[in-house]
Amino acid sequence: MVRAARLSLLGFMLLFALPLGAHALVQWRTADWTQSWSSADWSSTGTLPPPSAQPDAMVRIYAARVGRWRGIFAVHSWIVVKEEGASSYERFDKVGWGRPIRRDAYPPDGRWYGNEPSIVFAADGEEARALIPKIRQAVEEYPYGHAGDYRVWPGPNSNTFVASVLAAVPEMGASLPPTAIGKDFPMDGSWLGLAPSRTGFRVSLGGYGGFTLAWVEGIEFNILGAVAGLDLRRPAIKLPGFGRVGI
Repeated sequence: MVRAARLSLLGFMLLFALPLGAHALVQWRTADWTQSWSSADWSSTGTLPPPSAQPDAMVRIYAARVGRWRGIFAVHSWIVVKEEGASSYERFDKVGWGRPIRRDAYPPDGRWYGNEPSIVFAADGEEARALIPKIRQAVEEYPYGHAGDYRVWPGPNSNTFVASVLAAVPEMGASLPPTAIGKDFPMDGSWLGLAPSRTGFRVSLGGYGGFTLAWVEGIEFNILGAVAGLDLRRPAIKLPGFGRVGI
């Protein structure tokens, strides 16, 4: 019993405490924690072409570090779609103020609190055309889309929203990065169920802890929202703070 407790403590230190401490040091040396919401850069990164230059349908899911010290732990994710021949992109975010599901509140490929976004999922052409109606339906049916529903931790938050869309449209075959705190919040309140991708299972203690084993999500241990594990499909390790580190 004592040995098991020591091994558990060692595992926690190596997989959770040490990576978070190391990433906190990195953020402290490289990030600007003095920026306020009003002074941060929310502009477009220019990575998406003008809609007129992209006539095909398109779907993107983005994630970017959140602001100030919270960037040690977490990212914010959002959804962008464009119908075939449409003259503009549409962006969907879940936020904690005003109208909870925000449409086009920011540039589709914009920075979040000055941080550059990365692409979590991309689809174009026929694949995107088939996905967009299902994505729209999932956005409309999101159960925590009303004022007062948002909770930063352990959820439901912005990442819970995007994770719910991925779960409603499992053919996307995508999962949010391990730094998307709130992605494992169980929307139905169940402690045992299928992983969002429907390629495995997930155990969740109300989002405060849990375990996932699935082909798309890989192996993930969740402690207080921090995730450590392995990506089996695209070999990588998952570390709290750092996220997915490809092998």
